[in-house]
Amino acid sequence: MASANKPDDILKWASKDGEFRRKPSSFRNWISRDPRAEFPAESGRYHLYISWACPWAHRTAIVRALKGLEDVISISVVDWYLGEMGWKFSSPEETPGATLDTINHAKYLRELYFKVNPDYDGRFTVPVLWDKKTGSLVNNESSEIIRMFNEEFDDFIDDKYKGLSFYPEALRDEIDSLNEWVYDTVNNGVYKAGFASKQEVYESHVIKVFESLDRLEDILAKSTGPFLLGDKLTEADIRLYTTIVRFDPVYVQHFKCNIGTIRSNYPHLHKWLRMLYWDYPEFKDTTNFDHIKLHYTKSHKQINPFSITPVGPVPNILPKDE
Repeated sequence: MASANKPDDILKWASKDGEFRRKPSSFRNWISRDPRAEFPAESGRYHLYISWACPWAHRTAIVRALKGLEDVISISVVDWYLGEMGWKFSSPEETPGATLDTINHAKYLRELYFKVNPDYDGRFTVPVLWDKKTGSLVNNESSEIIRMFNEEFDDFIDDKYKGLSFYPEALRDEIDSLNEWVYDTVNNGVYKAGFASKQEVYESHVIKVFESLDRLEDILAKSTGPFLLGDKLTEADIRLYTTIVRFDPVYVQHFKCNIGTIRSNYPHLHKWLRMLYWDYPEFKDTTNFDHIKLHYTKSHKQINPFSITPVGPVPNILPKDE
């Protein structure tokens, strides 16, 4: 994506061969419930920076809510607009749903990266898990942050959340297997299709997206419960949800993933999506369709140069009984 020394490159996504290649996250430290760890779990010590628009950051917001961590880990939300300087902070009055940075008082998220490393030359991404005590950027990899939230802070949460795991040991092999191909062909697959700059590259990826949606539809059709792995909500559901809830409102038109829609062509996925959204406040309350639609359609000018945001679909998500 972006080089820290070339802010205009933030909006250049595909390589010369037409492929979008997501770069790995740079900060991979771990918070542990072990008090002797470099970053021990403590209530009030850590701060989460997210975007409501970003599916990767959305994962962390969902798990933070599901684990009852709202009073343990504070949060800041960037503006939906991603410009040449990266994610910015805005007041709720300027951009409803956004917040100012009350921890580091930064104007742009990039300032946090340079604060910990003045020579940083990577991407300025959300989520960011920040250590207020040491002024350190602990981790910016969503898959690891949700694992930390899942188990490392249990000493500081209400009893009803303790022991609640979305990565249970008995299902870890199945979750890891699902995560691997869902990430490559669905979570990241829509981006590989949408940011492709050559026809053949786009077609190869969009076909894989829908092959995987077909596979997920079959998994849910055969599931012994309402979730991907039966009667237990797991990390696999959370990681998939943040892509599927964006699919019809954004990815169908903006990323040209239009071989089908969730609401019209995938009845089991559609039922699963609406169940999570309408039955679990932690999913619904962290899903901000305004930020989602405005971010993609007004930030990606190489795809949508006039920044026109489509009105539909109406509604963004259907009621459970339709």
